[in-house]
Amino acid sequence: MKSPDIGGAPTSAVAIGVFDGVHLGHVEILKRARERSRSLGGRCVVVSFDPHPDLVLAPAGFRFPAPLTPLPEKRRRMLALGVDEPRVLPFTRELAALDPEAFVDQHLMEPLHPRVLVVGTGFALGRGRAGNVERMRRMGLERGFEVDEVPLLHVDGEPVSSTRIRNALTLGRVAEATRLLGRYYGFTGTVVQGHGIGRTLGYPTANLRLHEEQMLPGDGIYAARVRLGGEALWRPAAMSIGVRPTFDGRLRQIEAFILDWSGQLVGSDLEVEMVDWLREEVRFESPEALVKAMDKDIAETRRRLMSAAMPIP
Repeated sequence: MKSPDIGGAPTSAVAIGVFDGVHLGHVEILKRARERSRSLGGRCVVVSFDPHPDLVLAPAGFRFPAPLTPLPEKRRRMLALGVDEPRVLPFTRELAALDPEAFVDQHLMEPLHPRVLVVGTGFALGRGRAGNVERMRRMGLERGFEVDEVPLLHVDGEPVSSTRIRNALTLGRVAEATRLLGRYYGFTGTVVQGHGIGRTLGYPTANLRLHEEQMLPGDGIYAARVRLGGEALWRPAAMSIGVRPTFDGRLRQIEAFILDWSGQLVGSDLEVEMVDWLREEVRFESPEALVKAMDKDIAETRRRLMSAAMPIP
């Protein structure tokens, strides 16, 4: 994503971080940056990184998970929170090798001229993560900016973090992810032609291909809500993520059965938000046994969505 030119105008507040997920803890940092910039009569800029630094710096063979928020979504959410300009720096080993002073001079002072840097507790940048908050404050005294450190936000007695959200999603705990994000976890894709198995069972499903690389919740059956491309209405849906073991599947599939709706979806965009976990994906002895389980899944989906903390509008 190319950052727009701000004409060399001084920036009042710059928030720095990866911000994967734009979760409730990140929101506190972005709100602080917005407040500081407004009080100074200037702009609020966010400096983020892509790909995730851990992906670039991970040892050979380590498989880092896909992002929680693809870049287009991250930018959209930041703008909605009042950020004037989201900037994304390509993260490379060369960037990681810069000492903290060089990073600040090249990527913060030269283009942005900040008066305030807003970071979260535990923030560090530069070679060996040597640029911690105290070192940044010393740099600020020399360069004319202050560092505003935002404390960690705690939910259910533990700090909110992208790692915690990833762990919850891996285990299918989408309701926990909702509490940490402040919204349902979701993704967007295009409906593609499937094998028609769901239709033969009386439950025609929409097979989804994601628009962007993004982390999926663990395999299982979920209560969800979906929105068809161009519509404002959210519709209830039962979601399946997995390999369809009853039919000896091998490839991981994302399927949605939209309740109380019929029509042609192939080629359409579908936005999904995960509301609650229903059960594990299991292999049934027959298609008939699977249909009985799906009947229960649909009834349970209705019940969960009716009692969800964020009701369908």
